[in-house]
Amino acid sequence: MNLNYGQILPGDFADDSRVWIYQCNRLFTLGEVLEVEILLEEFVNDWNSHGTPVRGFASVFFGQFIVLMADETASGVSGCSTDNSVRLIKEIEKRFSVSLFDRQLLAFVIKDKIQLIPLSQLNYAFDNGFMDQDTLYINNTVLNKAELKDNWIIPVKSSWLKKRLAVKP
Repeated sequence: MNLNYGQILPGDFADDSRVWIYQCNRLFTLGEVLEVEILLEEFVNDWNSHGTPVRGFASVFFGQFIVLMADETASGVSGCSTDNSVRLIKEIEKRFSVSLFDRQLLAFVIKDKIQLIPLSQLNYAFDNGFMDQDTLYINNTVLNKAELKDNWIIPVKSSWLKKRLAVKP
């Protein structure tokens, strides 16, 4: 699995551009990705904050993650414009019968595939060798472009999961 996604990110956006990541509970089909990409492009083209255009970017990564980014160097993102993005994500959920807000599902790269593991099963997966401290974790808590570039896909031992799983240094 090719995890090089840096070239997809907009190079001219500031490193502190805000990022929101929505993880799908399943892979989108190719046809669904194409439809979602159209919805995202339409949204970004019309994204405004108090009447001022928001410089935005949105795309589906790895067929399963919607990444939304706003470069706030020209204009900030208000609560209303954030609400509009959430409405879009809820519309995508409804249209494709998926879940994009389930924070209890964690994503890992296992055997060269993205695997979702419920938080409640995390210790079981770790204790039974399905994953270890070097397993790549997809850290959807990143907040800006710099973190997305450097800390989105990281080993478990470098994540907040280290303490939860009692990973030894």
